[in-house]
Parts: sequence; structure tokens; C-alpha cells
Amino acid sequence: MPWDVIIFYILATVCILAAGGVVISNNPVHAGVFVVLCFFNVAAIFVMLGAEFLAAVQVIVYTGAILVLVLFVLMLVDPDDLPEFHAARPVQRTVGLLLGAILLLEVGAAILNRTVIGQQGNATPENVAAVGGNVQGVGRVLYTNYVLAFEVVSLVLLVGIIGAIVLALPERLGAQPDQRQGTISLGHPRGTDAAIAAGPLGETPMPPASPREPRSVPTLDPQRELIMVRDPDEYTTIGRR
Repeated sequence: MPWDVIIFYILATVCILAAGGVVISNNPVHAGVFVVLCFFNVAAIFVMLGAEFLAAVQVIVYTGAILVLVLFVLMLVDPDDLPEFHAARPVQRTVGLLLGAILLLEVGAAILNRTVIGQQGNATPENVAAVGGNVQGVGRVLYTNYVLAFEVVSLVLLVGIIGAIVLALPERLGAQPDQRQGTISLGHPRGTDAAIAAGPLGETPMPPASPREPRSVPTLDPQRELIMVRDPDEYTTIGRR
């Protein structure tokens, strides 16, 4: 058996095992590591097929950008607080198993019913070298035969970027110029009521508490939130949600 076939079998086996690890892993970070392993093996298979450009895109875009972004999101958002990462509803599990079985049957039928005619396609090493290389050939086909699809994908990505900006800045987009803020500090020692009542510069001052009356907490607007701090040099902010 030729060495290239043996290497292909090894890469394909590792890729399938890594993909299975993504599915059966309960920890999303471990699943991300399995995805990295799968992507690198797919890139190696692309190199063996002579598609160096696809291998580079596989590593740079998927492994170096999208997967790193997913891992950073998982690290910033604690997966333990999200039960959907660890358990699925019975309906979702059943639908997932059904769709997976259908996809497996389709792939198996396509592999078992294929016929090898022994005819080589147009992407021969000579033709690829004639157009200037693999990258030039892919670019020429992409910007001539598939230019409409390329522009549609670019438009979809632009819409996704705009949506991410809108979701990330809801307060800035909906802020009112005449909105006022009040501050409360619970970390300062006694005897600083005057400084607390004065408040920071540019914010609404609080009235000082009367010595003969019990100190009361001001009534908060349901549309506002109270953030507590422990550092005496800081203060809590009552701001609009």
C-alpha cells in the first residue's frame, strides 16, 4: 500500500474520532479542542489533495479566528451557569439523533454506490501551473463563475456585523440626552454625610439625613438598577437598565 494512502487513512481516522469527541464531549472547552484537532487534520488532507489555499484558509479562518472567538466566549460566559450546554430536552435530543441518522445514511449511500471511472478532471498539476498556481486558479473561478454568490455572502456577513453592533450597544443607541443619574455610597465611614450628599461632580446630589429621623433609603425607580461596591473610594450608580 502506498505511503500517501496510509497517511490519508491515518488523517481521516483521527478526523472522524475528533468529530465524535466534539459530539460526545460534555465540556464545551474540550469540544473546542476536538474541533481544533479535526480542523488541522482536514487541512492536512487538503494539502495531500494539492489544495494548499483551502488548507491555509481552513487553518487561518476556522482554527485561528472562528474557533478562538468561540473559546473566548466560553471563557467569558461561564458554561456552568448555562444548563443548555450540559443537558438537552428530550425533543431536541430525539430530533438531533434522527437528523444525524438520516445524514449518516445519505453519506453511506453516496460512498457505497459511487463508481470510479478512472478519468482525471481538469484540475491537473499542469493546468494549475498554467494559470499561475492554486490560489490564482481559485480566485479566477471565484470572481468569474461565482461572483454573485460571493457578493451575497459578503452582504450576509455585513448584516451580521451590523446586528452584532446593534445588540452590543443597546444603551448607547437608546440613550436620552436629558436623563439624570443619582449616586449612593455605602462604603464611606461616618461623618461624611455632607460629602455624600454633595455627590460627584455633574450628578444629582442626595439630601442629608436628619439626625432626629431614622436614615431611610431613597425610593428607587423600577426602571433603574442599584450596583453595590465595597471600595470606599467608589460609589454605586443608579442607572437606566
